[in-house]
Amino acid sequence: MRSLRETLQTVTAENPVDTIIQQLKQLIISGQLRPGDRLPAERHLSERFGVGRSYVREAILKLEFYGLLKTNPQSGTYVSGLSIKVIDNLITDIIKFNKDDFSALIEARYYLELDAVKLAAERRTDEDLKAIEQAMLEYETKTMSGQDAVEDDMLFHMMIARASHNSIIESMILILIPDLIKTITENKICGENRGKLAIAEHRAIYNAINAGDIDAVENAMASHLDDILQVSRTGHKLESIINQHNPA
Repeated sequence: MRSLRETLQTVTAENPVDTIIQQLKQLIISGQLRPGDRLPAERHLSERFGVGRSYVREAILKLEFYGLLKTNPQSGTYVSGLSIKVIDNLITDIIKFNKDDFSALIEARYYLELDAVKLAAERRTDEDLKAIEQAMLEYETKTMSGQDAVEDDMLFHMMIARASHNSIIESMILILIPDLIKTITENKICGENRGKLAIAEHRAIYNAINAGDIDAVENAMASHLDDILQVSRTGHKLESIINQHNPA
């Protein structure tokens, strides 16, 4: 395990998650990680890659979703038994998945979140409501004080996905949300003041979930995501963003 940790290199690329996935792929292809081997703990991976644990967690989540890693809550995360050829092709697809068609990703997110929020209104527990509310309030506090609230925005949507109590929808949203929200926010796709406008929209979504009002919560989420959906359908603004993130 020590030699494996020493092999990993500090991540300096623009997209740390993709680089982590590529390094793990190389370890598998080279035989340093074999089917059934356990990965080092997230903390050790984070220290060795030189990135926050959230990047490591996101990379592992994506690899788990595609069946390349398996996590046992009691014993850790393991390499699956897939062949090297399958792993190579799947990892290439995972990395391309976040880049090739930004408009399609936005559209997929839109419809997934509508489904998730309706299920959340039906199935949410008191614990779910507390988690959604906490993320909402932290987003408000940071946004109004001029701090970076991107992670709190992500967490708000992730907690709604979790409240759907549908593991497949939750996993798909967890894969889509981080890259999309970061790109949308950092490039100000919906305008300079979008962060503050989202405060009232988040509250409308939360209140409808709390009330268990399925029609109201669908309308509130659709309204919240409508700006970015309309921008994605024009194509012009998104083309320049894709070029910025994927230079030739």
